Amino acid sequence: MENKIAYCFVVDKNHRPLAPTKENKGWYLIRKGRAILKSKYPMVIQLTKEIPSDEEEESHMVCGIDDGSCHVGLAIVQKCLTKNKVVFKGTMEQRQEVKHLMEVRRGYRRYRRQHKRYRQARFNNRSSSKRKCRLAPSIKQKKEAILRTLSWLNRWITIQEYVLEDVCIDMRAMTDGYQPYRWQYQQSNRLDENLRKATILRDEGKCQECGKSKGVLEVHHIRARRYGGADTIGNLISLCSSCHQKIEGREREVEEKYFAKIQSKPKRFDYAQHVMQGKHYLREKISELGILHLTNGGDTANKRIEWDIEKSHSNDAICITNYQPDTYQIKEWLIKPMRRKSKAKTDNVL
Repeated sequence: MENKIAYCFVVDKNHRPLAPTKENKGWYLIRKGRAILKSKYPMVIQLTKEIPSDEEEESHMVCGIDDGSCHVGLAIVQKCLTKNKVVFKGTMEQRQEVKHLMEVRRGYRRYRRQHKRYRQARFNNRSSSKRKCRLAPSIKQKKEAILRTLSWLNRWITIQEYVLEDVCIDMRAMTDGYQPYRWQYQQSNRLDENLRKATILRDEGKCQECGKSKGVLEVHHIRARRYGGADTIGNLISLCSSCHQKIEGREREVEEKYFAKIQSKPKRFDYAQHVMQGKHYLREKISELGILHLTNGGDTANKRIEWDIEKSHSNDAICITNYQPDTYQIKEWLIKPMRRKSKAKTDNVL
């Protein structure tokens, strides 16, 4: 197993952040009584004396953020005169169960409202749900998790600049499978604006399982919504009521056959939509922490190829900083945001 470099954060007696050092040097200072251990995961030491600002070596820290709906890459690169070095890198696993938990809570509240005592129905009375530019809680909590991690890192290290990869996803290109021309954006990619009608028109009014055209046709999601299926014509197929009933509960078994029949592929759009919806909120909040720069995925990919760095979320964050390090083989942290009032015990820390 390859030994990777591990850095520890350093603060002085007055909790002022200093330049990081290697973990071996941190344990040496602790053994000599010149520092005390404040945190082990990640390692943070506090010196027993105050370091004047004029004695501290000047260091410029740049934080790269590779935003994503499931995983977020974070990296801090120290800009030096001779060679740059990565002092922290990690991957954050975003919570995906928030929407489900909110649905469960809503069910409990509705049940209580109906059975506890009669209360007159109230509609459109939640001001927080009607305000302009509102973010859904399931999306906002992902952005807040990134901001909490950045604020936590700022306690141990002074970050001067932040570089965020600007997410700009063309949903029409994802739907059609190719890059449309400008004039094609103004043309609908289906025969009717109503998805159900468009699906039946595409299938020529016939059940795609038995071929019958009599009776009422139903539109079936090839990949079910509970498995991340999208509301697009490429995920819909026409079935008669009897055929639709036969495949109930066994949608996974017929996915491949139905996708091949309509010449489509399964696509997932919710991850891209979540990143797009919350990017402006994230920009505003990071701008309050320090200087914010934006980059794009194309530049990140080019730097990764030019620097010959293995692709990962944390390594992409290193490329986003635009400062090529001497090595990227350092200890990587896995960050898992936890539920605030969770009663689950933490078995280990990665």
